[in-house]
Amino acid sequence: MREYNLRTLDNPKSLTAEAYRTLRTNIQFANADKVIRRILFTSAGSEEGKSSIVANLAVSMSQAGKNVIIIDADLRNPSQHKIFGLSNLLGLTITLAEDVPVSDFIVKTPHEGLDILTSGPIPPNPAELLDSRRMKHILNEITQTYDFVLIDSPPVIPVTDASILAQLVDGVVLVLAAREVKREYALRAKEQLEKVGAKILGTILNKAKVQSKKQNYYY
Repeated sequence: MREYNLRTLDNPKSLTAEAYRTLRTNIQFANADKVIRRILFTSAGSEEGKSSIVANLAVSMSQAGKNVIIIDADLRNPSQHKIFGLSNLLGLTITLAEDVPVSDFIVKTPHEGLDILTSGPIPPNPAELLDSRRMKHILNEITQTYDFVLIDSPPVIPVTDASILAQLVDGVVLVLAAREVKREYALRAKEQLEKVGAKILGTILNKAKVQSKKQNYYY
């Protein structure tokens, strides 16, 4: 059973759902010279809403006819299994540690075109697992099957995981919570990603107040 509200499913005519459709379009055309398929989502700190954004964007992409997979690479505080109401007994950490085929752990959701690779049990060495050859192989294998690979990662400032993964993707989206994240933290997150050569596709200002309550009004 889902523990979170997915606006793109529960209220597809809302302004929020429309915002995800806009985000979907912006990502598809983010780089005219290179196809953007593997996208990492991170934040400056915790509780900025990146996991919910990943889930809603994935649903929006699948609704547009794309084959999408979410990889929950937040091996410290995973949440995609909670969002979609899935078990987390098996997942990414198992296939990383035991060299088991990743296809054994990919879960098909009820939403056509949307699959999920949950994190699996929380390991003692998340950074080492993500910085392994096995992780690179898994990403290469998965990319051959899906139009978009959306990766949910830990915040970039407290731990190194996101910086590791940023080097393995086509682009990074930085999620910042409006009125919550301090300016210096936001700048530090951006600088940390740039230090590892990350291609920052853009920044999402999450939890911002919507002025209009007219749910079906188009601008």
